[in-house]
Amino acid sequence: MTIIIDGRKIKDEMLLEIKREVETLPFPPIFCDLLVGSDPSSVQYVKIKARMAESVGIKFRTAEFPEATTEELRQEVENLNKVPHMCGIIVQLPLPTTIDKKIVLDQINPELDVDCLGMINSENFYHDEATLYFPTALACLQILDSLNLDLTNKEIIILGQGLLVGQPVAHLLRKRGLSVTTINSKTLEPEILIKRADVIISAIGRAKYLKGEMLKEGVVLIDAGTSEDNGAVSGDVDLESVLGVAAYVSPTPGGVGPVTVAMLLENVLQVARRRLNKIT
Repeated sequence: MTIIIDGRKIKDEMLLEIKREVETLPFPPIFCDLLVGSDPSSVQYVKIKARMAESVGIKFRTAEFPEATTEELRQEVENLNKVPHMCGIIVQLPLPTTIDKKIVLDQINPELDVDCLGMINSENFYHDEATLYFPTALACLQILDSLNLDLTNKEIIILGQGLLVGQPVAHLLRKRGLSVTTINSKTLEPEILIKRADVIISAIGRAKYLKGEMLKEGVVLIDAGTSEDNGAVSGDVDLESVLGVAAYVSPTPGGVGPVTVAMLLENVLQVARRRLNKIT
């Protein structure tokens, strides 16, 4: 029997605790998402973050640009850095190709870089000096931890080595002393590694790539991949084919995504706590 992990339930439990803590603060934290253009997926994602932030008492602010230059965005971020009670700034990706993403992201004050995409926070993370961690990587671990499994001596496979999921998840798991193997496009005979895996965390963005016949019985699947499949959002896991093979599977949508936004708001709360400590 395969248990489908309910990411929305995990998210709701996290938001309840975040709301309790936000209510104890003497000021409402502000969280800003900078959006360029009108891509429907990006606009929808911003709305989701806005609803979730407001539901826990975090003031959500958007900085929307129909179009912009790198310098205009850099200046906007500089202004946002100075807003009183600002506790988190993110840039909705992808940005138009005409914009230098690195310049914009690096302009975010590292103390407010709750997506951890600026150079300073990213380097601090891999040097184990971080105060903020990548939200999607944290979401994968939160889901894995919710299962209360003993992962000692288990084969953990990470599909993909992207900046947001693959690399940081592997780093966090290795910090726990666990055995982790990353599969990328250059890996020889990846199907052998996949077949013997006890846990697979996938973030390659290939719709329904992982199928039941590829997997070891009882495997745990954390699906962090998103792509479009016949006009619908799909994950890396072919959910129907893994039922009865996997012990647990987090679906897309409804798995890692909701927990990622909750983790993002947890980062905002952490910034607010540190700012309060500075005040007091």
